[in-house]
Amino acid sequence: MTRLAAQDTTSRDIPQGAMRMASGLTLARTEGLELQDAPINPDWILDGAPRARALTLAQGDDRNANMAVWDCTAGRFHWYFGCDEAVYILEGSVTVTGPDGETRRLEAGDTAYFPAYSWFTWEVEDYVRKVAFCHDVVPSLARLPVRILTRLSLIAERLYTAAFGFSSRPPR
Repeated sequence: MTRLAAQDTTSRDIPQGAMRMASGLTLARTEGLELQDAPINPDWILDGAPRARALTLAQGDDRNANMAVWDCTAGRFHWYFGCDEAVYILEGSVTVTGPDGETRRLEAGDTAYFPAYSWFTWEVEDYVRKVAFCHDVVPSLARLPVRILTRLSLIAERLYTAAFGFSSRPPR
């Protein structure tokens, strides 16, 4: 992979230090990014004064999935996962305690998955930095109409291409 040079000028909502290619692929280096304050709900803080920051690196076209970098200073707090979230710890460590009381320590190089609609207690001794991959859960009642619409869209696209000899979708 080549080093990131300049931000692609056709990108939308892509932070400095990241690049979105015409194919939709987004590339980013996690070091040197300017994260924005992302305060933890004060009612969730159990101990200390943790300061969290985050930066969204990429977001799916349907806005149901995103990738972000997040960091936090020392403190202990509850965290609610409103979406499915997979994390990769880049720096530091955190001890997480699940709703069943089970505790795990996550360190640089570790991955973890947190299911949507769950609470975990996070204890950051010093500092933690992670990449998070989040996916909003589509309620089961909405899945069938979404699948039907997707299938109809694919059929319509094939018919359009057969009739006119080219795709109706613009290139990215």
